[in-house]
Amino acid sequence: MKSDQTIWASLPVPAVIIAPDDCVIDVNPAAEGFLNTSAKSVVGVPVWDVIAVDDPLERAFARARENSTPLFVNDVDVGSGQRAPLQCGLQIAPLADASRHMIMMITPRELAGRMTQNQTAKSAAKSAIGMAEMLAHEIKNPLAGITGAAQLLSMNLPAEELELTDLIVAESRRIVKLLEQVEQFGNLSEPVRQAVNLHDVLDRARRSALLGFGAQMTIVEDYDPSLPMALGDKDQLLQVILNLLKNASEAAGEGGGTIRLHSYFEHSFRLRRSDGAGQSLPLQIEVIDDGPGLPENIKGDVFDPFVSGRENGTGLGLALVSKIISEHGGWVSVTSAPGKTVFRISLPRAPEQQEKK
Repeated sequence: MKSDQTIWASLPVPAVIIAPDDCVIDVNPAAEGFLNTSAKSVVGVPVWDVIAVDDPLERAFARARENSTPLFVNDVDVGSGQRAPLQCGLQIAPLADASRHMIMMITPRELAGRMTQNQTAKSAAKSAIGMAEMLAHEIKNPLAGITGAAQLLSMNLPAEELELTDLIVAESRRIVKLLEQVEQFGNLSEPVRQAVNLHDVLDRARRSALLGFGAQMTIVEDYDPSLPMALGDKDQLLQVILNLLKNASEAAGEGGGTIRLHSYFEHSFRLRRSDGAGQSLPLQIEVIDDGPGLPENIKGDVFDPFVSGRENGTGLGLALVSKIISEHGGWVSVTSAPGKTVFRISLPRAPEQQEKK
């Protein structure tokens, strides 16, 4: 029995045991994380009240139980009252104990892709940025020469012709600024991990945003007052939150909007690494905005370097967020629809001896 419980708890995909009356008997830790709720709160609740599927499955589910046959459903939106839907595959089958109990396994395609993305973020970023760093070094010197030559030419030109040299200087400086951002991305140091009060980080980022790029925004605090200390680099985590706030502010435009900073503790959340080991990431931060949402064509790639939904965007802000969180051993994801975009960061808790310092 203990071995069965170990296997159940170790399943990497969300799984639900369903009784003959269609009520939930048990959910594994992966399902608790996916549904953003606890097993205790869903046991005894009708499964279709717990899991929202964008497809009429009740009759097919009943036939599968009656005939003791498996049911496979691909590419349907699955969500719950606690989280936005994700495109998933469902595998439903009877248990082999003649009890008429069913097991439902949920394969969140988007979530799995993002987990893989986060697990490989460091190597992917290193490959892309390595080439960019080399190009940045080679390009900055001739750009300096172009800028200097344009400034010299402008000294002998009539006023009506200065527009062209001013354009050359301005565009050259813009390119240099982009190259400097690339170099900064590639030169990011390893995080210095210590106990960090995440609410201090959120407050500092909120004040900075309201005094600058987010002055037109309303930023609402929704904190869990009992949230423990995180294990991380305070300055780098501040940079992450500032980037997410800036991203939300720019998406809202001049009309402004509302950003909600939400923190909470989710004991069951674990990230399964490529080596099979599990990492507990119970500390959750969400940056939620009411803007137009991410463009459909980049939703799955927003954490990749040089992918941007804005004209003249560098595409490095969210890539830097992904890189920092990955190097903290954490996880970052996004769900987005018009009117609600949620960036969620999951981080490890600091050891108790560090919390007490």
